Amino acid sequence: MDTSSVFAADCFLLAGRLLMQSGAETYRAEDTMLRMARSQGYQDAQSFVTPTGIIFSAGHESPTRIAQIPRRATDLSKIAEINTISRALTANQLSIEEAYDQLKALENKNLFRSELAQVIYAAIASGCFVILFMGSVWDMPAAAVAGGVGHWVCLRMNAITKVKFFAEFSASIVVGLLTLLALQLGLGLQEDKIIIGAVMPLVPGVPIANAVRDMMAGHFVSGVTKGAEASLTALAIGSGIAFVLILF
Repeated sequence: MDTSSVFAADCFLLAGRLLMQSGAETYRAEDTMLRMARSQGYQDAQSFVTPTGIIFSAGHESPTRIAQIPRRATDLSKIAEINTISRALTANQLSIEEAYDQLKALENKNLFRSELAQVIYAAIASGCFVILFMGSVWDMPAAAVAGGVGHWVCLRMNAITKVKFFAEFSASIVVGLLTLLALQLGLGLQEDKIIIGAVMPLVPGVPIANAVRDMMAGHFVSGVTKGAEASLTALAIGSGIAFVLILF
């Protein structure tokens, strides 16, 4: 067995796995792996990618490699870094050993903002969404507080339970309760605008867009799977808000 082809297959598979873990489209992961492989002379490379796993072979002389994808998040910065590495490799600006080392370093790098920064950004976005949906400026503070606290609850519950949908359900309950509290205290005017603005940071915008793009690219299995995941997230958010409004 050619050890160089095994190493190359590991490099290409690592790039695809990191892309899928970072929330990239299925067709992007497949295209990236195949472009990297063919730039290194593996013209018979084949790949099969799903949201939960990748099967890849660099050619007839290379063993088939399999990688599981147990967790996924949206990390556009990491996707951009992987694209930069793959383009440098295909342009012969990097050797395959250098590309692999950079991908391994990127695998262990956390490009997310701190939890505090994410909460602050979610609060700012929530307040701005109120205006976007034709709400009043007087509802912006209530939406900002509800959106920021709701996003913090989502992050904390996801870290504790590891169940994404339960975290979003819990966060939407908190958003609903804080909205009703703001109205009771006279700190808000329009209940619907505050709720809509506050839950927008929880809405799975990127997964929905990726599902549509995968469907358009012919990856129906991945497209339907990602669409179902985004729909469950939307259902969790809606159920949490409905739970509060029905009880209170």
